[in-house]
Amino acid sequence: MIVDEAQRVAGIGITLKIITDHFKDVQLLVTGSSSFELHNRLEESLTGRKFEYYLYPVSTGELLRTGGLLMVRQTLEQRLVYGSYPEIVSCPGSAKELLMGMAGSYLYKDILSMEGIRKPALLEKLLVALALQIGSEVSYHEIGQTIGSDSKTVEKYIDLLEKCFIVFRLPALCRNMRTELKKSRKVFFYDNGIRNAVLQNFAPVNLRNDMGALWENFVIAERMKKNHYEGRYPKYYFWRTTSQQEVDFVEEEDGLFHAFEMKWNPKRGTTSLPASFTNNYPVGSIHIVTPESYLDVLS
Repeated sequence: MIVDEAQRVAGIGITLKIITDHFKDVQLLVTGSSSFELHNRLEESLTGRKFEYYLYPVSTGELLRTGGLLMVRQTLEQRLVYGSYPEIVSCPGSAKELLMGMAGSYLYKDILSMEGIRKPALLEKLLVALALQIGSEVSYHEIGQTIGSDSKTVEKYIDLLEKCFIVFRLPALCRNMRTELKKSRKVFFYDNGIRNAVLQNFAPVNLRNDMGALWENFVIAERMKKNHYEGRYPKYYFWRTTSQQEVDFVEEEDGLFHAFEMKWNPKRGTTSLPASFTNNYPVGSIHIVTPESYLDVLS
């Protein structure tokens, strides 16, 4: 039995529990576009009776399997600007119009339908502020001052945006050194196209001044998709010290730390990790991720 948009059915959780408990030969597949609301309605009733599957925007690995290596390489710049939602990948000629429609409804549907959320204008300002700061450390207090709110409201809204799979937070890695940033965090978007739609900026790659941030957002989101689909669940961080030494992305798994440095233009900046990181953490692997090498870590 397939139940689509299950979050719209009153009492869906207890109904599915009864079917599961009393009709052993029936297998349920329950889907919903409102992931946060669906999770809330099913969590208590089906605890221990369900498997959860997350459908992210189309991953690089999926595109490789369906379109081949040449298509993936030819569409990289398109995906950096317009993202990888299924309809965007299928209809690249209408990508801008489709994304603007999504940004005008999908982004806010889950959150604004919740009780107590009555400030859509504030939410829009917050998303713009976050979109402008991908790749940079985020201060709830500073964002609150920027959008005319307080830090607790900013944190609450970001938490809701994360539960709705629009953004995700990356905490700072801090274990050993006194100079490491301890309570900092970055916020990234699950999809580059949604981020650019929030800013209404679909300029091509060669005309953008934010390619470093877009490349970092793209690689981290794609790497998380790959790990999830392969059944790997490392902890994710970034690393930075007060003297501005940094590693863009760190995966901690089975006691080892795998470091990733994203370089859209590999000719700029260093292509090695700070010695203070490699000397203080057991490093399992180091990856300098460029447009020429990115498939090594995403396929």
